Amino acid sequence: MGKKILVIVGLLSLFISSCSRVEPNYVGVVMENYGKNGKSDFTTEKGRVWLMSPGKELFQVPLFEQRGNFEKSLTLKAADNTEFKASPVYSFRVVESKSVDVVFNNKQLKDGDFMTSLADNVLEPRMYDLAKEESRKYTTEQLMSNGGSLKFEKDLEAIMVKEFEKRGLELISFSAQLDFSDKVKGKIDARNEVNTNLSVLDQKIQEQKKTNELEQLITEQALIRSKGLTQEILQEKAIQKWNGVLPQTFSGNNLPFVKTIK
Repeated sequence: MGKKILVIVGLLSLFISSCSRVEPNYVGVVMENYGKNGKSDFTTEKGRVWLMSPGKELFQVPLFEQRGNFEKSLTLKAADNTEFKASPVYSFRVVESKSVDVVFNNKQLKDGDFMTSLADNVLEPRMYDLAKEESRKYTTEQLMSNGGSLKFEKDLEAIMVKEFEKRGLELISFSAQLDFSDKVKGKIDARNEVNTNLSVLDQKIQEQKKTNELEQLITEQALIRSKGLTQEILQEKAIQKWNGVLPQTFSGNNLPFVKTIK
């Protein structure tokens, strides 16, 4: 009787150890026959999965957002060979319909958590290579000008999106977080100050030009008016200004309608 109990307990233990459940919000990718037949040996499962067959293994693939960041800052070089740093942070998730591809292409990553191993050993090294290639397209001045670093990040993010898509992943967010040395920052600040001063001078020059043009127009207008003041116009203006009182004596009168009383 005791032996039967031991056998039953042993069978139950084997049964329990050979059964696994796919976690909620995960998809289970099961590899059979050690994957010898290629992708055809990989299928998706949910719920309980029986793993009694030799060479059968379950990969738990999360379908929720995964966040990652580089443990050390990346050293990049601009087109003018200036070094700067980047500390990328990113998030992504597995596309459920591509989960078999994700596992099949990365089944060798068995140390620790599958997704962590994927990020550390596959994604981040590739992201570093892409960042180095893209940084060479920009000069330091372009990167540090207004909106320059943002343009670099957007261009790099677009490249990353395509790279993640090829691997069955969706890139949700990405930020390169660039940083330059104090020496480079000082040079750029000095150059920006010079450019600002030049801009102010240009504005003053343009303002003075406009002032000169206005004064010239006023002078020309006055000249035109003076040339148009005929004897008749002068007489009309005098009448408009006359208060109706005739002078008793007036010498040197040049106004034809006023006669001098002697």
